[in-house]
Amino acid sequence: MHALHFFRSSFRVELARTAMASAFALGLCTSLPSVAAEPAAKKQSAESSSWGLGIGVLSAQKPYAGIDRDNTVLPLIYFENKYVRVFGPGAEVKLPELNISSSQRIGFSILGKYDGSGYKPGDAPILNGMSKRESGFWAGAGMTWHNDVVDVNADWLADASGNSKGQSFSLGLEKTWRFGEHVMLTPRLKAKWLDKKYVDYYYGVRADEVRADRSAYLGQSAVNSELGIRANYIFDARNSVFMDVGVTGLAKEIKNSPLVDRSTENRVMLGYMYRF
Repeated sequence: MHALHFFRSSFRVELARTAMASAFALGLCTSLPSVAAEPAAKKQSAESSSWGLGIGVLSAQKPYAGIDRDNTVLPLIYFENKYVRVFGPGAEVKLPELNISSSQRIGFSILGKYDGSGYKPGDAPILNGMSKRESGFWAGAGMTWHNDVVDVNADWLADASGNSKGQSFSLGLEKTWRFGEHVMLTPRLKAKWLDKKYVDYYYGVRADEVRADRSAYLGQSAVNSELGIRANYIFDARNSVFMDVGVTGLAKEIKNSPLVDRSTENRVMLGYMYRF
């Protein structure tokens, strides 16, 4: 019985760890809902729903000193209709659009997503002796200005779980080019403001966490920049594969943390999606 209890406990812990890792992986790829967008020339009707299932492999590097690169295999679940879009740990409630002209419109939405920025003391030597930093669920609002030149998107999010009590605001540009019926390329550029509560929670060092090689550090608000590109190859109306590559330049308020020894963090994701 003891062995059975141990097996069940270990299984639950491993299942939870895998789920959290998957959520973290998807949380990093904030542009991935567009991966699941309608790729075929024939658009779905306004009242229809679209489902998709797939699998992805994410390789991501956090900026903490000595931390290993995280390679994760995760399931991908997608659902979208006129009112909502769900992809992985993120969800969007669509609000009425503002139509400016035949070529311009502004979309509004209520957003929610899981953010996997947390860490455990054992994740890297520099984190030993630190208190665990919890990941959390974030909620807020977003808008996108669609036009013929470039899509402009902005969103504000707050830590609804109350772990970091932080807030963020991002402003980004992206443009999708189609090459024939099978290939789509979407480069993006984004700036993301993080308030001091967020930076201090994930990159700060409290007085009781100080040691010889880790001085006290009080985080301040910061602005990170991201450059990335997403590529889709569409086999047919149901099958597609994608690759998403992103590099984030870290603000000095994060680079100056004694926990950090990198000026950038990066990620690469490959995936397959089947649409029903």
